[in-house]
Amino acid sequence: MVKADALGPYIRHRWGWDEQFQRAVHQEKIRSKPLSLIMLGGRAVGTVSLQKHPGHLQFGEFYILSEHRGRGLGSRVLQHCLAVADDELLPVHLEHLIWNPVGSLYRRNGFIETSATKSHFILKRPSPVGNERN
Repeated sequence: MVKADALGPYIRHRWGWDEQFQRAVHQEKIRSKPLSLIMLGGRAVGTVSLQKHPGHLQFGEFYILSEHRGRGLGSRVLQHCLAVADDELLPVHLEHLIWNPVGSLYRRNGFIETSATKSHFILKRPSPVGNERN
């Protein structure tokens, strides 16, 4: 499971890993969100969800297998999703675990922290300058 590979170390460190619970949560997210596979060389190497809501796009379920990280693939996927949002003139919202270093990727791509919970940063990337609908 790509989520276990991508987030497992951060979840295990904080709460431990309950395989049954994680599978149930993941299955619910698959049912409730549009989920796309990230393909590389004909092989699924990750997932991403880009969901349109009134006034914004929600980016999430962004997991890439560890052997494919650090090579720019995540940046390319994120930049493609941001281009979709720019075409729609919509801001993008997302959240990520506080202790997950992926936050640096999001901040490099124009996201700003709007709030936080005990476990997650909530980020937003505004729509193109002068075109904000939200």
